[in-house]
Amino acid sequence: MGIEESHLKLYSLSSNRPLAEKIANYLDVDLGKVTVNTFSDGETAISIEESIRGDHVFIVQSTSYPTNDNLMELCIMIDALRRASAKTITAVIPYYGYARQDRKAKPREPITAKLVANILTTAGADRIVALDLHAAQIQGFFDIPMDHLLGAPLLASWFIDNKLTGNDVVVVSPDHGGATRARKLSDFLEAPIAIVDKRRPKANVSEVMNIIGDVEGKTAIIIDDMIDTAGTITNAAQAILDRGAKAVYACATHGIFSPPAIERIENSVIEKMIVTDSVYLPEDKRIDKIELISVSELIGQAIERIYEERSVSPLFYNKFKNKQEYQFDD
Repeated sequence: MGIEESHLKLYSLSSNRPLAEKIANYLDVDLGKVTVNTFSDGETAISIEESIRGDHVFIVQSTSYPTNDNLMELCIMIDALRRASAKTITAVIPYYGYARQDRKAKPREPITAKLVANILTTAGADRIVALDLHAAQIQGFFDIPMDHLLGAPLLASWFIDNKLTGNDVVVVSPDHGGATRARKLSDFLEAPIAIVDKRRPKANVSEVMNIIGDVEGKTAIIIDDMIDTAGTITNAAQAILDRGAKAVYACATHGIFSPPAIERIENSVIEKMIVTDSVYLPEDKRIDKIELISVSELIGQAIERIYEERSVSPLFYNKFKNKQEYQFDD
């Protein structure tokens, strides 16, 4: 009697089905059959409508708004897969919620990013794939394999395609903590960097104090990992323009866009806001200033390489770079 080969199965939950469909299209697979229901008291019920015994299963679910519902849905799905004898379970989390709570900034605070890592591991995940974590050290919160994909190469490609490179451009970090991210994008664009010196008197409120670096006469590109209420990035854009920049663009991997973000962006001096589809953006938020680029191919390639047990390192680099610069063992 022969043993049937293990298959790759891809499932989408509720948070971002359009992205999951694009990933499935890239991989040339059908999305798995799963039903997600909600009881009248708010409980989530999940039913997997096909056998997954012995299969390598990947679940696409951003833990974006409503964060708690989407996180619980993911955990329930992982538990269902584990009890149904999936061979491996990989949670593909394009946007990892609670990542901003990655340390104790004052007494008696939780480290919720670590708690979420524990919950996912306990639920039964074998591997996590995430995109542009708010803090890179969150990788170390997991006791299971964790692949951290980067959005900078995708964002860089958009600016390179639009000929926004070189010394006429300056890449700006909206705070000191994002300097490494800005440096990565500046390497791709071969442009200098600047840093906005700000203070944050309370959550979702920021005040620009100073700009470190030369922005006068340049096209500024502000980069952040996420844009929530857009207060930080729109204030920074205005300050940069006031310091003599000729135009301001903004980009981020995760466009959360909690109110009043869309109004702030619409009324800001920002020419274009480039974000990925890691978080689903409803039609009523798709204003002309916002440009969406898809992470489906990046995530699809990561899933393909994980399934085939190959290195994911080549995905960290920009498509315009000379591939001979990098040596990898696939």
